[in-house]
Amino acid sequence: MILIDAISEPEKALASAAAKLEVGGLVALPTETVYGLAADATNGEAVARIFAAKGRPQFNPLICHVSDLEMAKRCGEFSPMAEKLAEKFWPGPLTIVVPLKANCSIHPLVSAGLETIALRCPRGIVGQIADKLQRPIAAPSANTSGTISPTAAQHVVDDLGAKVDLIIDGAACSVGLESTIVKPLNNTLLLLRSGSITAEELAEFSGRPVERPQSDAAIEAPGMMVSHYAPKTPMRLNAQRVEQDEALLAFGPGPIENAGAARLQLNLSPNGDLIEAASNLYDYMKQLDKEGACTIAVQPIPQTGLGEAINDRLSRAAAPKDEDHE
Repeated sequence: MILIDAISEPEKALASAAAKLEVGGLVALPTETVYGLAADATNGEAVARIFAAKGRPQFNPLICHVSDLEMAKRCGEFSPMAEKLAEKFWPGPLTIVVPLKANCSIHPLVSAGLETIALRCPRGIVGQIADKLQRPIAAPSANTSGTISPTAAQHVVDDLGAKVDLIIDGAACSVGLESTIVKPLNNTLLLLRSGSITAEELAEFSGRPVERPQSDAAIEAPGMMVSHYAPKTPMRLNAQRVEQDEALLAFGPGPIENAGAARLQLNLSPNGDLIEAASNLYDYMKQLDKEGACTIAVQPIPQTGLGEAINDRLSRAAAPKDEDHE
């Protein structure tokens, strides 16, 4: 495993990452959301290495990262609404699910056999590498499947280590939650995964209602498994009191009963700022997970705006684990 600091050596980071991907290597890359585990999306053996390194089930599709809308259109069929969303929110933390284009060069493992493909144009080095290679990059989060997503290079080192050929250190991710995933339908938008681009923003921009998939819906995009983003320590949501031998994931200025008894308490945002809370979520979950507490108690977080995405991640982190899917 090689670690390169992209802030002090940006040109070396770009060239080294592109070279590794060119020969089928795995590279952990920073995005504005979380760190991704990247491979050439047209190379089946390289994509298979992603699934092996993560222990990820192959029915769970991957997001393809592109340099621009033109590259995206070579991979998927864009309706007028899908194109409108891309022009508004790219580059940025929005993934758009569209029909897979016939004879597309993306390997079938990426789409998990579906007739759709999830595409995103991110900010920063990933899009630059895709442009350099002139190929899309498959890149789920750079962590063991089902566990807490990485928001710093050290998280990748601690989790995947030698399974990755190269790690590009771009400091902490600014958003801290995976991208919003949306599938444009005839007259609505289907929100497959919530994120920093909120349902309210999508509805206001598109003029269309935003729907959520039913609880028993088939997996169409990453992040739809019931148990996901999970620490080893069980989590207890909407806690009003800290019990014996618990750690506390707090939010806002409001007190919680018996907080002094917590083995460790971290506040996602003492001022109740949801953007700050989202950026701290995974790092704080990792810190609390190391405390050896019996449970991580989580204070209630509002469901409005970005709170929907935070609560989505927390509910999946707290869900019972399905061993067949891990």
